[in-house]
Amino acid sequence: MSTPATAHEENSVSIDWGQTDLYRFFAHIFSAPSRECFDLMASPGTAGQLCSLWNDLHCPGKWPGFTWFATFNQYESSFIGVFDVGAPEPPVPLFESAHNKSRPPQETALENTFFHQVLGLKCDYSRAVADSLVTQLEFLAALRFLQDNPPTADAAASLAKVKLDFLERHLLSWLTSASKKLDATESTGFPVLMKLLLQFVRNEMSLDG
Repeated sequence: MSTPATAHEENSVSIDWGQTDLYRFFAHIFSAPSRECFDLMASPGTAGQLCSLWNDLHCPGKWPGFTWFATFNQYESSFIGVFDVGAPEPPVPLFESAHNKSRPPQETALENTFFHQVLGLKCDYSRAVADSLVTQLEFLAALRFLQDNPPTADAAASLAKVKLDFLERHLLSWLTSASKKLDATESTGFPVLMKLLLQFVRNEMSLDG
């Protein structure tokens, strides 16, 4: 059972989206369940904050509203049931190779790893696989930091090309599929969050394309 976010009694939060790295924000939201994430989403101000983000990103359609879970246990069990557990796989696996079947999973993971190596980064396989949503978003957050602080004047253009290539070849190759599958689960909260992420990624392609 879920309850509107405004019904929670936690102190309201205020998020300055202009100062928020949305790659890191969504990586936090779609990471393994945590009390910090639950409290953020359960705050009475969160629904309004997400509505503002919906409008800022120019998401198609009317704001659908946002509800969250009444308890941490409900949030945790729903996350596991939607994203982590199922036969032969979860309803909505949060990794690219489960959705994009055009290449073997090993090739997909290897190419994700290659992008990390280009920036001198390494995947932390103890936390997530190379083609997981969280790993991909954290890579893009690191890439954005380098774009904002390029080591050389010529590096900025190269970094922008790397980002566009990664978004097109990887994140956008499967997020639409994941969003449709998530809608079909009628899960609480997460379908709206995925729509926001998908629109943000599309906007990133338009800005740098």
